[in-house]
Amino acid sequence: MNFDKITEESSHYDHLEQMSVEEILLNINKEDQTVPQAVNKALPQIRNLTKITIDQLSKGGRLFYIGAGTSGRLGIVDASECPPTFGVPHELVTGIMAGGDMAIRKAVEFAEDSLTQGWDDLQTHGISENDVVIGIAASGTTPYVISALEKCNEEGIATGCICCNAGSPLAKTAKFPVEVVVGPEFVTGSSRMKAGTAQKLVLNMISTATMIRLGRVKGNKMVDMQLSNNKLVDRGVRMIMDETGTDRQTAEALLNQHKNVRQAIKAYHEGNE
Repeated sequence: MNFDKITEESSHYDHLEQMSVEEILLNINKEDQTVPQAVNKALPQIRNLTKITIDQLSKGGRLFYIGAGTSGRLGIVDASECPPTFGVPHELVTGIMAGGDMAIRKAVEFAEDSLTQGWDDLQTHGISENDVVIGIAASGTTPYVISALEKCNEEGIATGCICCNAGSPLAKTAKFPVEVVVGPEFVTGSSRMKAGTAQKLVLNMISTATMIRLGRVKGNKMVDMQLSNNKLVDRGVRMIMDETGTDRQTAEALLNQHKNVRQAIKAYHEGNE
């Protein structure tokens, strides 16, 4: 696929092995500071993709991330954090990556080069026109992702993407592309660095904004979070205290009874009307 990728261009730095640890860290940090600026430039695109995501999920659809390598892993991370953070079903947001679950920890050779497996993987989840599929690929040229989105387009399924090269084949395929051009990496071609950071920031924005608009946040609090450890239980108790003005003992009793911060707050107000 002939396409000039800025993500593959030579680093602005050379002789990295001759740098001191301090110089390496300083220069990486210097490059990292450019990422939020690149994301800012893509805000109109991010807005469009987020709005269609909200629309589809509001109608009962689901969100799928599909990618390979670092990009695929980032999608899986974001998807896996939605249920505990916002209390949504696990199937509402799903991360899929080339090579399957085993590729999360160990790269599967040539998995990203398949022109059919991406769509096959989506079909195992019963993908439909109610859903939205976001392809994640720093290069914007990953066959596994592009071919999956092409098939989604044919089937009338909303498609978006997050990539780090302007005018890439993936961006041209997606109906709602997001292009965050972060420039060459500190280590030439290592797109797990700035490109990966950019993708993570965009994923945070899309999923968080979507969950807020779906009513999964009250005020600024995660009132539907899963109470899966003592830290989160304590946070839940403090949320109830803040929202109701009640004492800790009462808040703990409410949370123990209802097992959910939102329901505990609701029950308190109903009982004191």
